Amino acid sequence: MTSASGPLQQSDSLAAGVLPDEDRLAWLALILAPGLGPRRVLDVMRQLEAPSQIFGLPLTAIEGLKLQASVAQYIFDGKARAAAEQEWARAQEQGVQLITFGCPQYPERLKEIYDPPPVLWVRGDAGLLAGPSIAVVGTRHPSPYGTGIAEMLARDLAARGMLIVSGMARGIDSAAHKGALAAGKPTVAVWGTGADVIYPKENKKLAEAILATGGAIVSELPLGTFPAPQNFPRRNRILSGVSVGVLVVEASENSGTRVTARCAADQGRDVFAVPGNVTSKQSWTPNTLIKQGAQLTATWEDVWEVLSSQVRLELEAGWTDESKSPVSASLLPNPPLGTGEAIVLEVLRQDAALQIDEILELVETQLTSAEVFTALFELELAGRIRSLPGKNYVRGF
Repeated sequence: MTSASGPLQQSDSLAAGVLPDEDRLAWLALILAPGLGPRRVLDVMRQLEAPSQIFGLPLTAIEGLKLQASVAQYIFDGKARAAAEQEWARAQEQGVQLITFGCPQYPERLKEIYDPPPVLWVRGDAGLLAGPSIAVVGTRHPSPYGTGIAEMLARDLAARGMLIVSGMARGIDSAAHKGALAAGKPTVAVWGTGADVIYPKENKKLAEAILATGGAIVSELPLGTFPAPQNFPRRNRILSGVSVGVLVVEASENSGTRVTARCAADQGRDVFAVPGNVTSKQSWTPNTLIKQGAQLTATWEDVWEVLSSQVRLELEAGWTDESKSPVSASLLPNPPLGTGEAIVLEVLRQDAALQIDEILELVETQLTSAEVFTALFELELAGRIRSLPGKNYVRGF
């Protein structure tokens, strides 16, 4: 099955035609059985000597696992196994790995949460989930400031070995993934759809870039599952569950980001938040989290100082000499500017965009319009500014 936006490139990490072992098939069969959630599946499996035992039990024994009669009958009739075999075949065709709770590849941190997903559908490098990661989350409607700082923090953390995890939603999520990619590092997207259904559709190129850079796409939902509102709050517990902490960048009072932050707190994860303009509604959640004890975060060092010594040592062991330099919070120093570029950059802001006419008015006594257009082009090419729709420009980070 493929998504409406087209299939993604098949992973090379899974050999074609691999047959499922009985235990993995049993995990898959239970999670595909109607009416069984993660907690019930885990409870059932704890009562068995081996997951595959479920396939050989008589009906009365299956009912004795405290399953509803209809669910027990579904398993006993072989329908659950048939559904699992079909899903396995589809996953094989599309290069999707099925990582069950009992697999050695299953992330240890995710096992610690209250309701870990029994099965993960993974496209790309599943091994990434074993390393230290941070979930970067926030609003789907960020300000230029929010977008810029999410990219900057994700880039700087990724450059120092921290895996960036997010949900690939519009806004802050996409900016976080792009920041990691800008550092040339892999990133992981946890979807609220099947691993073959791209959402939002305009992020198809981003999904392809994540896989091409050695990252991964993860879902707890069967292939072909299309977006449904209830899937995304559930997805948030995985974002925080696989991570050592959650970084919040812009979110309103009623944002779903609050769910992720609450999951992180419940799971004993560190919570980080970027302070925002107190007059902006998108600053409500991060500012409130800071008041409640979240780590105020402006640079990658603010994250580093809170990490456990074990995590820091693991990450710093892979640092290059450039990474260890304390001179700048960023690994990407800015080159010297020409006079015109310096003048234009001086009037631009990080927290609000300026329209081209406003820029021309601010520098009209110093530069001609041609010089302004040239300066804007050079600054954007150097990554010092970003252009927004409507000929608006914002300073980079």
